[in-house]
Amino acid sequence: MGRWSEETVINAAPDSSSLAAARKLAHPGPWTDCGSNDDLVWGKCQGSGKTPYQVSVDIVAPAYRCSCPSRKFPCKHALALLLLWARGEAAEAGAETADFAKEWADQRAVRATVKERRNAVQPADPEAQAKRLTARLALMDAGVDDFSRWLTDLVRTGLAAARNQPYSWWDAVAARLVDSQLPGLAEQVRDMASQVHGRTDWADHLLRHAGRWWALTKAWSGRDNLTPEEFSDVKAALGWATASADVQGTESLPGPWLVLGAHRSDDGRLQQQRTWIQGPDGTVVVLLDFAAQGQGLAAPQLAGALLDVTVARYPGTTPQRGMFTGPVTPLDVASSLGTGHSIVQALEHESAAVARSPWRTRIPVLLDEVTVNSEGTGWLHDPHGDALPLVDAPLDSLLALTGGHAASIFGELEDGRVRPLTVVVDGRVVTP
Repeated sequence: MGRWSEETVINAAPDSSSLAAARKLAHPGPWTDCGSNDDLVWGKCQGSGKTPYQVSVDIVAPAYRCSCPSRKFPCKHALALLLLWARGEAAEAGAETADFAKEWADQRAVRATVKERRNAVQPADPEAQAKRLTARLALMDAGVDDFSRWLTDLVRTGLAAARNQPYSWWDAVAARLVDSQLPGLAEQVRDMASQVHGRTDWADHLLRHAGRWWALTKAWSGRDNLTPEEFSDVKAALGWATASADVQGTESLPGPWLVLGAHRSDDGRLQQQRTWIQGPDGTVVVLLDFAAQGQGLAAPQLAGALLDVTVARYPGTTPQRGMFTGPVTPLDVASSLGTGHSIVQALEHESAAVARSPWRTRIPVLLDEVTVNSEGTGWLHDPHGDALPLVDAPLDSLLALTGGHAASIFGELEDGRVRPLTVVVDGRVVTP
């Protein structure tokens, strides 16, 4: 495994405070017994106590371990060690693996072997599989029927009444959906509980999503009339996951793949990382990584990186979810993300995507020659006089990078708003 860049380390940080604390420790002074090999980076960091903290990082997985009491992964000590290693200031290769790092690596290897044995393919019992599928479908049918009645009551009593409901009211609905094996709907309902209070356009937002939910219940009821791709989209929206093992055996597309941008989110229960990549034929897929609270997400790929890797796609309409099916080899860093679109063209692409799958919440978009306006939460303007509002935008970074000049910006178009993920300026692909 090659040496990480500083940007990769920064992107692995769970939050800005951990990164700030790590920078204060990222100098050789407090560190001893540091080293690295193809799989591990390790070292000891002297804290306020007598015994230094033992830090180990599996740079392949990646995974992190530190003897400090922090519940963040990676903690500030692991981040500091990785920063030193990325700069070549510590943890150079050649040293004998420290006992604490070797012990941790051996334990991980044993757990992986046990898990592999547990997951060994067993002969399938078609009759048992059919019974489980029938039971699940019946449970989901009942849950969808219950949700349809709730939606009818929601509209009958009025959206204003829903806004006055406490979080427990929304959470009770979400809990019933989870019990009915509809976790995707449950997540959307829980998110709406905060959205109706946090958005100025809450009424339009709730009405739009209620319409999507209603369409989703009708699509589920008429699933026998859907194409395989349409049914896969419905299952994904409801939260019926496709096993990665079922995808690995499908056709894989060769690279090189261009990393367009990535976004991390954390709802307090689950962390998610979305990475958008584009193949040589223009195919765009999204890679999804998840981690529970207290666990570390996979290290994000560098925006603009060209990767030699094969990618398989999950079933569904475009843009599809994808997964790596082989080792990832960085080739180069691009100076451009390709030809983008005007705002009107981007909205047309969004309309086409929603027509294919009405419950789609976001699509990737590359906007050409747009300028950043800091009014309110921020806006993007194109040369044709059209504009789109921004969401979750680091305005200060965007303004600093573009200097008020037109630039290409890649992001996620979601409900008529853009979440900027990558900026192309002066021949550089940069994460704001």
